[in-house]
Amino acid sequence: MKSKYTTIIDIAKQLNISKSTVSRALTGHPNVKEHTRKAVLELASTMEYQRNSLALGFSKHTTHTIGIMVPEFMSTYFPSVIVGVQDVMQAAGYNVVICQQNESYETEVDNMKLLLSYRVDGIIVSHTKETRNFDHFALAQRRGVPLVFFNRVPEELNVPNVIVNDYEAAFQAVEHLISIGRKRIAHLAGPDALVNSRLRRQGYLDALKKHGIPYNPDLVLSYDLTIEKVKIYMKHFLDLGTPPDALFAINDPTAIAAMEVVKAKGLRIPQDIAIVGFSNDLSAGLVYPGLTTVAQPTGEIGRMAAEMLLQELNAKVKNDYTIKKAPTTQLPTKLIIRESTVAKTK
Repeated sequence: MKSKYTTIIDIAKQLNISKSTVSRALTGHPNVKEHTRKAVLELASTMEYQRNSLALGFSKHTTHTIGIMVPEFMSTYFPSVIVGVQDVMQAAGYNVVICQQNESYETEVDNMKLLLSYRVDGIIVSHTKETRNFDHFALAQRRGVPLVFFNRVPEELNVPNVIVNDYEAAFQAVEHLISIGRKRIAHLAGPDALVNSRLRRQGYLDALKKHGIPYNPDLVLSYDLTIEKVKIYMKHFLDLGTPPDALFAINDPTAIAAMEVVKAKGLRIPQDIAIVGFSNDLSAGLVYPGLTTVAQPTGEIGRMAAEMLLQELNAKVKNDYTIKKAPTTQLPTKLIIRESTVAKTK
């Protein structure tokens, strides 16, 4: 059976009135007689009429819809940020369209085209690990669509953004490993193209330098954030003539996958090798032993990104939307110490 959405034309035909009268009745226009308004609303309910918000937005040059573009849903980080965004945007009367790129640059470009075709009022973004070309974001800027980035922020664009101090957080994480006596600290780093990966790596290096521990290139590997590579590289670390006694991982999924390799090898955590992750993913407190990690305020990141976007949207409404030095909001992190670095005493 062919399905069909009810339109104001259908309602107008049924009641033998003009579609403009139906439109005014549905929007509560005072010039519509009460009996007509009641008849329109009753028939609209019976025929399951639903307003086309997108088309209405086109006519008013605003859709009251924003987009969120995130690289993946494998961890709880991005869903937690999205909840924060929705809390603010929905309270402000905006609908939210969520796009997940599965770490694919091509999908990211396609999703940007989709959001622009929907005439979204603004977009909140964390780009994929594959993204090297940012022309699709520059296109949104040229069309006057405000952008706010978080977590993964492009250096090439002048955009408002919400971040944490990745460098300082990594530095503190590695200092914690040094404080418990670890000296051969390995680092599974993210792709060099990601700014936050480079900052976390630099924090690792500077913590070693501060405490007089020589940098060993054999103990640092950058990878593409796939679990398969974690297993390969962690096995490589453990098979070294003198294996590491600690690991600082780019994120929690990396750290947890590394823990599985360690346990499969028959080694003990943290006695043989201590492990620290990054982000405080929900799974970090559920694995055994519990994972020491850097907690990021994900909900607050989302809320702050939404507040920044609202500021951009309000400036646009007031015709005050101009290219200027984009603001950066940096939120604090906290090192959560669990059993993967400090064993419980009996």
